[in-house]
Amino acid sequence: MFNRRTIPRRTFLRGLLGGSTAVVGLPLLEAMLDSHGEALADGAPLPTRFVTWFFGNGVILPRFEPTATGPNYPLSEQLEPLAGVRDYVTVLTGLRNRCEQTVTHHEGMTVFNGYTMTELAGLFSKAGGPTIDQLIAAKIGQDTPIASIHLGVSKHLSVMDSGTTMHALSHKGPNEPQYPQFNPQQAWTDLFGAFAPTADDRVLRTSILDAVRDQTAALRTKLGKLDNERLDAHLDGVSALEKKIEATAPLCALPEKPTETNTDINGVEPITAVNAVMSDLLVYAFQCDITRVASMLFHGGAAETVFSEIGLWSGHHNNSHNPNSEELHTGIVHIMGRFADMLEKFKASIDIDGKNLLDTSIIYCSSDCAEGWTHSIQRQPIILAGHGRNKLVYPGIHVQAAPYPMSDGNTSDVLLTCLQAFDKTATSIGAGAPMSTTPMEAIKGTMF
Repeated sequence: MFNRRTIPRRTFLRGLLGGSTAVVGLPLLEAMLDSHGEALADGAPLPTRFVTWFFGNGVILPRFEPTATGPNYPLSEQLEPLAGVRDYVTVLTGLRNRCEQTVTHHEGMTVFNGYTMTELAGLFSKAGGPTIDQLIAAKIGQDTPIASIHLGVSKHLSVMDSGTTMHALSHKGPNEPQYPQFNPQQAWTDLFGAFAPTADDRVLRTSILDAVRDQTAALRTKLGKLDNERLDAHLDGVSALEKKIEATAPLCALPEKPTETNTDINGVEPITAVNAVMSDLLVYAFQCDITRVASMLFHGGAAETVFSEIGLWSGHHNNSHNPNSEELHTGIVHIMGRFADMLEKFKASIDIDGKNLLDTSIIYCSSDCAEGWTHSIQRQPIILAGHGRNKLVYPGIHVQAAPYPMSDGNTSDVLLTCLQAFDKTATSIGAGAPMSTTPMEAIKGTMF
């Protein structure tokens, strides 16, 4: 039975810490819902979230694409890491990216916005229009303190490409890139704490729960038994996340007062650890309803990210130019494993209505090309994870627009379907040849 004594969903725990205000967000609690538990206390619908997730340099199509279509498709070699969230994964293959210009890599980013890049000059370009996450943020961002957040894992972006297209996954427009935050400590501070910029961040983080102790005790008197249990679990998770952030960077002897965690030495980055912490931050940002829209740039297109933690010491972009490279295949499997890590965290995170974050989110994943050695954008694959409260099909399916090696359709049809899941009034996305006015019917869910 839901608690009829409601508290605002915008409730935060606040306390003074070294002259600054420490802030801890709360998860959705029963006390924030209406009497039926089917909406927020103010009548607003329960939140649905959206994430874009990017990895660079494409895949090996014969080893990536499932061999059968429909709801019972078999996972391929390169999709096997997603086995634990298989029911939540829809794979779209054989689609055509209809970008009107080709350079290398830049045109692949059209799958995130439906626009041909602009101001093209050699390897310089800007995004031709707003990306899908920003269109959704424009629709639902006013419902949360932060309209959207933008995180990154590997800091190694392309050194050959310039402009903004290849260096930011999210764009409000050609001149408004939303650059990713690669430092988990700073991302934590931006999302969960108002800290004095000159303070010792290590002391602040280890003291934040102490700073809000009095307000936590006061809040407990307003909550029922189950909400108090949820609050305990949430605060335990906050404490654990703080410890993870502090432990993320021990690749070398850090300076006495470290200012960041995502530290690399000679190109060696703590990719898995940073990816895990950034995924945790996304989970907590969504649980606390601080934001409902995010982008994650796992590693850049045309970037020489090194997966040294699995014994790969050559750059991933360089490997992508050899279709027979086992290092390339191993790297792609590793990437899908880190994507799976995030999805597993979403699946393990339970919302107040009993659903998990994969039930209440849509995650849109793609790359900047289909295969790196050709830079082709034909058959550029897209993965959709989660179903956004049954706005997308569940269990997931494999849709093939054309048999290998051909391509057909329009990748922007997928974008429009995702946009309409949040904005029923949207009738198109993009412009020019990549524009779509036809959402993909095959992936619509029962509540679309």
